[in-house]
Amino acid sequence: MSHTEHAEQSSHTERPGAMEHAGHGGDAGAGHEGHESHEADASHGGHEGHHGTDHSGHAEMFRRLFWWNLLLAIPVIATSHMVEEWFGYDLPGTAWIPPILGAVIFAWGGWPFLSMAWRDEITVRNPGMMTLISLAISVAFLASAAATFGVGDLDFWWELAALIVVMLLGHWQEMKAVGQARGALAALAELLPDDAERVTEGDSTEHVSVGDLAEGDLVIVRPGGRVPADGTIVRGEAAVDESMITGESAPVSKGKDDAVVAGTVATDGSLRIEVTATGEGTALAGIQRMVQAAQDSRSGARKLADRAAAWLFWIALVAAALTFAITSALDDPATGLTRAVSVLVIACPHALGLAIPLVIAISTSTSARHGILVKNTQALEDMRSVDTVLFDKTGTLTAGTHAVTEVAVRDGHDEDEVIALAAAVEAESEHPIGRAIVTAAQERGVTTASAADTKTLPGKGVRARVDGRDVAVGGPALLTALEASLAQDLEDAARRWADAGQAVVHVMVDGEVVGLITTSDPVREESRAAVDALHERGIAVAMITGDSQAVADAVAGELGIDEVYAEVLPDDKDQAVADLQSRGKRVAMVGDGVNDAPALARADVGLAIGAGTDVAMEAAAAVLASSDPRAVVSVITLSHASTRKMRQNLVWATGYNVIAIPLAAGALAWAGFVMPPAIAAVVMSLSTIIVAANAQLLRRVDLDPEGVGR
Repeated sequence: MSHTEHAEQSSHTERPGAMEHAGHGGDAGAGHEGHESHEADASHGGHEGHHGTDHSGHAEMFRRLFWWNLLLAIPVIATSHMVEEWFGYDLPGTAWIPPILGAVIFAWGGWPFLSMAWRDEITVRNPGMMTLISLAISVAFLASAAATFGVGDLDFWWELAALIVVMLLGHWQEMKAVGQARGALAALAELLPDDAERVTEGDSTEHVSVGDLAEGDLVIVRPGGRVPADGTIVRGEAAVDESMITGESAPVSKGKDDAVVAGTVATDGSLRIEVTATGEGTALAGIQRMVQAAQDSRSGARKLADRAAAWLFWIALVAAALTFAITSALDDPATGLTRAVSVLVIACPHALGLAIPLVIAISTSTSARHGILVKNTQALEDMRSVDTVLFDKTGTLTAGTHAVTEVAVRDGHDEDEVIALAAAVEAESEHPIGRAIVTAAQERGVTTASAADTKTLPGKGVRARVDGRDVAVGGPALLTALEASLAQDLEDAARRWADAGQAVVHVMVDGEVVGLITTSDPVREESRAAVDALHERGIAVAMITGDSQAVADAVAGELGIDEVYAEVLPDDKDQAVADLQSRGKRVAMVGDGVNDAPALARADVGLAIGAGTDVAMEAAAAVLASSDPRAVVSVITLSHASTRKMRQNLVWATGYNVIAIPLAAGALAWAGFVMPPAIAAVVMSLSTIIVAANAQLLRRVDLDPEGVGR
């Protein structure tokens, strides 16, 4: 049916539940279970590499190394000359315990740091944290070994043992913290069932592995079961729990021809589903990839932290050399070497290297659980500086589907009769307005007769025989074509609706107009809360649409939108973004259609509504999986919170070194305060723990869109 004159028609392509299809991004479950000598695999690229590997597996290995080496370190510490003097005891026959067990601790517990330093930093000429650790423990080991065999008297066995144990503890806790944040990827993978019930010939079923499913297969999901693959419902109805995708707790009613996503749950009914995507092509795999990519992406703050950590190596090396030289000249070489080792240990950029990646990991995994899929963390940082949000109207601020809003009838007729006649003619229509009329009849419980001799009138409407009467439905052009006119009361209603930018559908019976129906694309209730919340934050709201100025002004007036771009051609939407930017605005664009992609790409931050198209989501920096415009406010909240945590961690990590390095170098030795290497290791580890704990506070940020506007 052709209703050219019916009403504004969305140019957006809607695909409910669609996500960016991509491969799995997570490496969860790829843990190393071999000998701890392979611990070097725990990192790639120095400290930074920790954040691209299987943290749960490496955390477990560092945990084992810590406990075993702690057991070995206890007798080393207990039998050291210094500790014996402190506590006033003397254990005979224990002289060789510290060097033997200390050497074992160095070779076993220290091997991960030595191997990572060589492979990931020294060989690529990019010295960093692992090089600092390795230098510190190697100097301590060589000096202690030399003293054991009578060359010098710098015995650091107990300090070496304590240092390595504390380093292992710090690494274990770091891997554990990052692994918990990255656990979102593993949790997503676990949402898929292990097998599926596939329909075979003769309508029988068989249980097969999810990996054996292919596109076109029919599967049955029974009440309480998880959908094994993306697909389309061909039979059945159920309330589907999509919270793992959208973050919304309320189940969504699904029926024939509706799309469903792998991992969602059919709560109260059976569904027969035709598989449209499996494995790496599913929406769930796309989410995994996006979370992984975001956690691996490099924001401005992370680049700054990486540069600072690299510079810290050279600062620590120069500080250690100067400390050794000056202290040796003023005191003795033994004291100079001890303080130099302390400087190398305390300057270890553990906290600095962890400050940003951990915040990124937690913020992106937390947002994913709330249906906000961040593709690039630079965009997450940029969102805090946005001062204008530009919404595409149809499908973003509005429902994206037409609905009957009012009915006007001539005397002698009633609304249900007019709706029933129009629905009979529109029964087979694929036009949005035709479907809206049929839906209205169903919602009213109106009995619809069968239409015969249906004919489409191109650009005007549609005509058919209903119960022996000639019924025609269409826009204003239909009146001209059939030489019909409106009664005064109907003409007043038609003018009022047209002035408000609403579609006017005429229902004619045997050449006489018996009623008018108006439809509109209703504004989402959530849109009002979103616009109000943005205004409360001092952020301007603009709207762009291809619809008429009257329609755009009506929606803008209802929502309190500041600026409107109406009657914009699909290819020109990005020019509206450029116009705002030319006025010095920092623009976030929110859209869902193919024609929104250029605007999403041009905007300072592009946000794709999750019910939109793959093209729009590819161009966007983040995806709002729930299609709820209030999620824009949640992204801004997350941006401010995560940026605040990044800054706090950077200030702490750098400030710690500004104070700690001089103390380790002996700046307060004149006051009787000297920091031995073992204490330096404890202080360094505490700094790392503080940074990790501060980042964990991000989990308390409320991203629930239900709270927006309250």
